Amino acid sequence: MDETEFWEIVDSTREAAGGDPEDHAELLVERLLRSDPDFVLDFARHFESRYNRAYRWDLWGAAWVLLDGASDDAFDYFRCWLIGQGREMFEGALHDPDSLAELLDDFDDEVDGDGEEIGYAADEAYEQLTGVVAPDLGLSPAPPEPEGTPLDFEDDGLMARTYPRLTARFG
Repeated sequence: MDETEFWEIVDSTREAAGGDPEDHAELLVERLLRSDPDFVLDFARHFESRYNRAYRWDLWGAAWVLLDGASDDAFDYFRCWLIGQGREMFEGALHDPDSLAELLDDFDDEVDGDGEEIGYAADEAYEQLTGVVAPDLGLSPAPPEPEGTPLDFEDDGLMARTYPRLTARFG
């Protein structure tokens, strides 16, 4: 599987789900079940590598503004959700997290921003196909700390200066 195919699967299942993260996860599992286990592992590698790329302080700050706070787990699920939003939004957010203010049509913190189930889709599909837990993907583990400079998320002034567009629209 190449990167284009990965994003096509993410996009087509998200569109079919109408953007609902739980429905998206279910459709993603259904789509992966039509493949062989090696394909599912390739998908999982693509997903995991992007998930690890998004482990950054500046992106966590954007999640904090959007979600009105984001614990470790909430940020994990946010990264899964962000991948589920597709290549343009994912890459745009990594390039400039504050650009999410323009990239997002709207954002409901009760539904959006939590892609926990999307993060488990490949594992679930693999287990259903093979009857066993997915093996190690052979990727480097995520770093122990997010990339970049830590931010004081509790400093409202700092957050407003760091994410002026997100704060104005969603803060």
